[in-house]
Amino acid sequence: MTARSGWVQSGATLGELYYKIWENSKVHGFPAGVCPTVGVGGHISGAGYGNMVRKHGLSVDHVVDAKIVDVDGKILDRKAMGEDLFWAIRGGGGASFRVVLAFKIQLVEVPETVTVFQVERTLEQNATDVVYKWQTIAPTTDDGLGADDVVSLLAKDFPELGLGKQDCFEMNWIESALWWASFGKGASPDVLLNRESYHVKFMKRKSDYVKTPISKTRLQWLWEKMIELGEPGLVFNPYGGKMNEINATETPFPHRSGNLFKIQYSINWKEAGVEADTRNKDLVKKLHSYMTGFVSRNPRSAYLNYRDLDMGLLRIGVTMKVKFMGRAIIMGILRDWWT
Repeated sequence: MTARSGWVQSGATLGELYYKIWENSKVHGFPAGVCPTVGVGGHISGAGYGNMVRKHGLSVDHVVDAKIVDVDGKILDRKAMGEDLFWAIRGGGGASFRVVLAFKIQLVEVPETVTVFQVERTLEQNATDVVYKWQTIAPTTDDGLGADDVVSLLAKDFPELGLGKQDCFEMNWIESALWWASFGKGASPDVLLNRESYHVKFMKRKSDYVKTPISKTRLQWLWEKMIELGEPGLVFNPYGGKMNEINATETPFPHRSGNLFKIQYSINWKEAGVEADTRNKDLVKKLHSYMTGFVSRNPRSAYLNYRDLDMGLLRIGVTMKVKFMGRAIIMGILRDWWT
C-alpha cells in the first residue's frame, strides 16, 4: 500500500482494510461501510457506501483497477478486461460477471480530528420535528463541516436538534470507525481484525429511496405503525454532496442525484427456527409496505447490496423479456416488476 492507494483482496473484511490503512497512515481512509465484518468483495461489487458518502461518494468511486479470473482461468486487470466489464463489476454485482480477486482502491484524506455525535429524542421531545427537518438539512449541510463548526452551524440551521457541545466527541478516523461499529470507548483497533460478527445471529434488511420529504402528519402516522409492529427499525442515510456530482451512468449504481436519503429497514433476532424467521421477516415486510406512498416509484428503487429474497420471484420471466434492451432499461424494468 502506498500513501494514497493499495490493493485489497476480495476476501478481506472492511475491518481488516481499515486496520491496514490505519497501520500505514493516520490521515487517510476509505469511503466504505460501518460494519467491520462485511466482506470487501461483496461490498464493493454492490457499490458500497458509508459515513463519507456525501463527502467522497461511494466505495466504487475510488476503485481504479481490479483483478478478475475469466472463464478460461486467465487473470485480467482493468486494461485486459476492458472498460465495459470494469464498469460492470463496480456496483453491478461482481458474481454476475467474473470471479473478482482484488480491487485497487484510491484512499481519501481524512482530518486528524473528526467529530461524532449522538442525540436521542422521544416523540414527547419533538422527535417528529427533528426527523422532518433532518430530511432537508442532512442532504444539504456542508460536506466539509469541521469539529469547530458543527454545533454553531446546526444551532443556526437545525435548532430542532438541540445539539450541544456535550453531545459531541472528538477522535481520529479509526476511532470513529470503532465508534460507529458500536465498540466501547477506548477499544483497540485490533478488534477490527475479528471476523466473527458480535452483533446479531439473524437479520433481515430491505431498502428504499426517498426523493421528497415526508410530511409531519405522515411521519406521525408512521410512528404509530412502528409502535404497533414493535420490533423493526428504520435507518436514514443522507445523500446530496458528492452524490449529486457524479453522473448516474458513471457506475452501475444509478441512485445519485435526486435522492434525499436512503432508507434501511432492519430487524435482528436471536431465536433459531422457521417460526422466528417467519415472524420477524413478516414484521419488516409490513413496515416496508407502509412506506409505499412515501418513497420512489415507477420504479420503486432498492439498494443492490441488501439482497432481498422478497424481490425477484418473477425475475427469470422478466429478464428474458428485456435482456436485449440495454443495461439501464433492464435495471428499471426489473425493479418495477420485483416490487
